[in-house]
Amino acid sequence: MSEPNAEPLKFTPLDALHRELGAKMVPFAGYAMPVQYPMGVLKEHLHTRQAAGLFDVSHMGQCRIHGENRAEALEGLVTGDIQGLKTGRQRYTLFTNDEGGILDDLMVSNAGDHLYLVVNAAVKDADFARLKAHLEPRGCELEILDDRALIALQGPAAAKVMEHLAPPSTAMTFMTAGPLEVNGVPCFVTRSGYTGEDGFEISVPADQAEHLARHLLEQADVEPIGLGARDSLRLEAGLCLYGSDIDTTTTPVEAALTWAISKRRREEGGFPGADVILKQREEGPARKRVGIRPAGRAPARAHTEIQDTAGRTVGEITSGGFGPSVNGPVAMGYVETALAEPGTPLQLIVRGKAMPADVAALPFVKQNYHRG
Repeated sequence: MSEPNAEPLKFTPLDALHRELGAKMVPFAGYAMPVQYPMGVLKEHLHTRQAAGLFDVSHMGQCRIHGENRAEALEGLVTGDIQGLKTGRQRYTLFTNDEGGILDDLMVSNAGDHLYLVVNAAVKDADFARLKAHLEPRGCELEILDDRALIALQGPAAAKVMEHLAPPSTAMTFMTAGPLEVNGVPCFVTRSGYTGEDGFEISVPADQAEHLARHLLEQADVEPIGLGARDSLRLEAGLCLYGSDIDTTTTPVEAALTWAISKRRREEGGFPGADVILKQREEGPARKRVGIRPAGRAPARAHTEIQDTAGRTVGEITSGGFGPSVNGPVAMGYVETALAEPGTPLQLIVRGKAMPADVAALPFVKQNYHRG
C-alpha cells in the first residue's frame, strides 16, 4: 500500500523494455527500477564479472555547467581540483557541508566548453538546487538534462562490444570522457562505472535510449542486469553507496575517501567544511570505514552492531550481503580507528548472537579498470 500523499513513481525511458524482459520492478529513489531479471541476482552478478552487463542508471541526475569560470565556481562546493581537470577527463568528487559531512558523491567531466556532472538519484533535486543557488550569482548556468537516459555497460567484454558499436571508444581509458556516436546515436560517453570492472557509462537522448539498449543487448556477451547485482558488484569492489556508507554524518576522512580531496584543495581549502575535514586528516579520525569478512556463510546486513572481542560496541555495518565472486559474505562499516587494521578480529551481532568476523582490506575483488 502506498503512503498517503506519496509522490507517484517516475519511470525511466527504458521502463517498457525492462517489463518486456521480465524484470522484477521495485521503487528506488522515486523511480520504478528493475531489481533483477529472470536470470536472477547471483547469475547477473557473475555474468557482469565474466562478460558484460547492461544497467539502466537513468534515475541518476545529469546536468551541464556553462560559464567562463565554471570550474572555479564549482570548486566552492566540492573537494576536487576541477580547475586542473583536463578536457576529456573525469573526476570523482564530493559535495560537503559546513560540518564536513558528505552531501553526495558525484562524477565531473570536463567536456571542453562545459562541465558534465552525474549525481545520485535520491538527492539530485537538492544537488541541483544547491548548484543553481551557488553558480548563478557567479555568472554560470546550470542545465539539467532531464531529457537524457544513462546506460552503463560493465564487464571485461564491454570494450569489445563498444568497439563494434563505436570504434573510436578503443582510444578511451579509465576516467576519460567525450562525445561519441554509439551505433549511429550521438552520445556522451565516459569510461567508468561502479562495479569494479572496465566499462562505459553512456548518456543518450531519452528518445534513442531503448533503440540503443536493444542493440547492446543483441550482442552475444551482453545481458540486462538489475539493481540487486549492481549493489553486490559495488560492495565487492569496496565502493560506497550514498545514503548507506556515506552521508551527512560521515566525513571524507572517516569514509576513507581522502583521495577524493585533490592535493591543491588539501593545501588551499576553500570547500565547505574544509577546516573540519583537513584538521581531521592531520589528527586522524576517531572511526574509519573498513571492509569486513564475516566468518561462516551468514551475511551481516546494514545496521548490524559491531563489537570488539570483549563484547564492547565499536561500530556498525553500513552495507552487507553475499559476495558471489568471493563466494561468501562481505560487508563494509565503521569501526574505531584502533580496530581498522586488516586482520583485526571483531564480532557481529546477527539475530541476537555474536558471530566472528575480521577486518578485511578493500576491495574484496581486484578492480579491473582499463588504465591504458
